[in-house]
Amino acid sequence: MSDLLAGAGVLVAAASAATAILLPSGRPRCLVMLVALVLFPTLILGDQWHSHQIVDLRDDPARFAGLAAIAVATSAAIALAFRRWPILLPLAIVAALPFRIPLHAGGDTANLLVPLYLVIAGGVLATALRTWAVSRADVPAGGAAGGTAPEEASATAGGGGFPAATGPAGPARWLALVLATVVVLYATQTLYSPDFSKGLQNVCFFFVPFSLVYALLRDVSWSRKLLAAVLWVVAVEAIAFVVVGSVEYATKSLFWNDQVIRSNEFHTYFRVNSIFWDPNIYGRYLSLVAVIATSALLWARERRAFALLTALLVVVWIGLAPTFSQSSFAALLAGLAVLAALKWSLRWTLVAVGLVAVVGALVVLLAGGSDKASVSRINIDTSGRANLVSGGVHLFAQRPLYGYGSGSFPKAYRQHVRTRKIPVSVSHTEPITVAAEQGLVGLAAYLALLVTALWTMTTGLQRPRPAGPVAAGDPPPPAVAEASSGAVRPATPPAGETVARAAVLAAFAALLVHTMAYAGFFEDPITWVLLALAASLAPPGRAVG
Repeated sequence: MSDLLAGAGVLVAAASAATAILLPSGRPRCLVMLVALVLFPTLILGDQWHSHQIVDLRDDPARFAGLAAIAVATSAAIALAFRRWPILLPLAIVAALPFRIPLHAGGDTANLLVPLYLVIAGGVLATALRTWAVSRADVPAGGAAGGTAPEEASATAGGGGFPAATGPAGPARWLALVLATVVVLYATQTLYSPDFSKGLQNVCFFFVPFSLVYALLRDVSWSRKLLAAVLWVVAVEAIAFVVVGSVEYATKSLFWNDQVIRSNEFHTYFRVNSIFWDPNIYGRYLSLVAVIATSALLWARERRAFALLTALLVVVWIGLAPTFSQSSFAALLAGLAVLAALKWSLRWTLVAVGLVAVVGALVVLLAGGSDKASVSRINIDTSGRANLVSGGVHLFAQRPLYGYGSGSFPKAYRQHVRTRKIPVSVSHTEPITVAAEQGLVGLAAYLALLVTALWTMTTGLQRPRPAGPVAAGDPPPPAVAEASSGAVRPATPPAGETVARAAVLAAFAALLVHTMAYAGFFEDPITWVLLALAASLAPPGRAVG
């Protein structure tokens, strides 16, 4: 019965999250968001009730009650802050993305996105408070029934965190539909997974809360002031992380992750991870910051901005080098290639990328020696990931239609692939992981998401052109009516918004390339933030009926 209840709970939580993705702002969406907010920690608690961590807390009721009270009080305080200053919502989400808190209990450690979960809870509560306050008014002042209340209008116009009461349109509508399908499909495929607990954890730690992130950010009005504030938040945090990483490199000591510490003892080079658990995730974050900073640099209008962004890039490069993360450097190159295509020429960028690929392949072939040695060397150089990829392909071949179930890769690999070593966690190649766990059904949904995301990011995106200074809070360009749809949209998107769209596209390309070598596409909240930004900034998404 407990397994049936857990399975039903996973489906309800996923359905609530998917509905939050699809619905426009209003009381129905608030209700499903609250349901998802309550269910995902409840399901985790139930699933881990007999684990060492939970048993340790159960044996100390005062500690358990204290932690629960702190979580509730913190979420309530965050909600009140968002209610008072809506602009803090997107800034807090972006600021919380990198931080994982190690929770020690029962002799084990779990690294959880606790700050982000608290921000999500505060955002959902703040949205519910605002929605209920607006709905209590029979007729909003200054408008007809069902219109936009002054409080809502001011929050939205100022680039606050609260969306207008409109749903996604155009490509963004399809993006929301496909993303919701991905969430429900992943939850459904946990039901037959040989590692149901792992699938449940993935749904509750990643898919459900990150769906709420998408819902909270999707319809944010991204003013030039807010976009600049986000860039400042990212820049300050990146500099702080580089300082920590530099101290680690200078002292040749890491703050955490015994596996990396032991690995450094056997290598001639020393890898750092700053506050991140994994050097490759640290490198991923810095590469994305570098891509975003380069986007702003290429279309900077002022010398001061150009100088500050250049200094930021220098600092990021200093931090990226000692990660020795090949996947992060590849991701950075991919993002820069997208920016080069937007800034200068798509044709010549493709030529340059092709030449780099050919030269790289020749270097690998000429330096690899014999074929047998080359294959063995590739597996050694990739820390066994080549075997994980081949094992994932083998799993896919055994169940090509529906796979082994969500979250099943480690267990299915050990059971069905002949190997002397236990895999790290996944194949480290996102499409391989999806194919092995979810089969052609999941792979089709994954590819559909990539297509609709890129469609949303590129539709109407023109090469950003420098324009005259635009003061924060200035009105948008004159609107024009579209007779075919009755929608109204700006004739020319603001320059800052166009540059932001270019940055989102380049960052998404970089993240996508990184997940081809290190997976973690759906498990990274940055993915969901970029998708929400794409939907929010896309011109069709601003249509109003």
